[in-house]
Amino acid sequence: MTIDFKEITKDDKKIFDKYLKLTYHDNSAFNFTNFYMWRKYYQSRCVVEDDVLFVKYGNKFLQPFCDAAQIETAVKKIVDEYKKNPAEYIFINAEKNFVEQLVKISDLEFEILPQRDRFDYVYNTQNLINLSGRKYHQKKNHVNAFKKLYPTAEYVSDFTDEVKKLCVDCLNIWYTERDLTEYPALPFERAAIIELLDDFDFFDIKGGAIILDGKVVALSIGEQINSDTAVIHIEKADFDIKGAYAAINQKFAQTWKDLSFINREEDLGIAGIRSAKESYRPVKMIEKFHIKLR
Repeated sequence: MTIDFKEITKDDKKIFDKYLKLTYHDNSAFNFTNFYMWRKYYQSRCVVEDDVLFVKYGNKFLQPFCDAAQIETAVKKIVDEYKKNPAEYIFINAEKNFVEQLVKISDLEFEILPQRDRFDYVYNTQNLINLSGRKYHQKKNHVNAFKKLYPTAEYVSDFTDEVKKLCVDCLNIWYTERDLTEYPALPFERAAIIELLDDFDFFDIKGGAIILDGKVVALSIGEQINSDTAVIHIEKADFDIKGAYAAINQKFAQTWKDLSFINREEDLGIAGIRSAKESYRPVKMIEKFHIKLR
């Protein structure tokens, strides 16, 4: 029997929310906002069958989202489907707890491959807010420099229509300054952010922006993804504004002061992003794995 996948639409939000909440997920990708944002880039498809949410990117599957007792049956169903059109991997970006369940399936054998470039960086929320101690001395200097250089800068968390318009203007500048041939995902990212801005309340997300001289010079968008963690989906700032990235990072972290952790997603193996994320001293990394069927 073939799994009848379909395109992901906004109407699927309640379905994703339901099945993702069956298990504690700290993978930054496992939330509806992320699935919807990247549906075109990854050619994402989904379907619910036998009370299991199946999702695939092209011809590669994500781990099934369901009650733990159904994992083995769901995996075997995916294996049958995968064999009709095999790829290099059967599962991508799998969480550690799924891998632990997978290896217990006695009549199947898998090769588990950690994907360091995809590991999520997770920080203590209060560390990002307070920037206390020697390890954050440089970050605090960047924030203080921003305040000194731009005393009229205003942080806003109420994304009115006017603020959203200013955010789009900021994005248009940010993306025109990037090499889209080197990073082909960027046009998809830009379109996805604009979709979020157009329907902010629907996605149950929160945002923060810094406005200077009538322009947004930094913005961030995120949401709570489990009982103790928020994820930062988007963070953009004007590189010409000294300290803008450090300032929006600290300000937006205050949005999540009641949560223990902030997940700032992966570095994709890009040296500059890795250096920046490591400099904020993550307290843990969320491992992700690609999996081959032997």
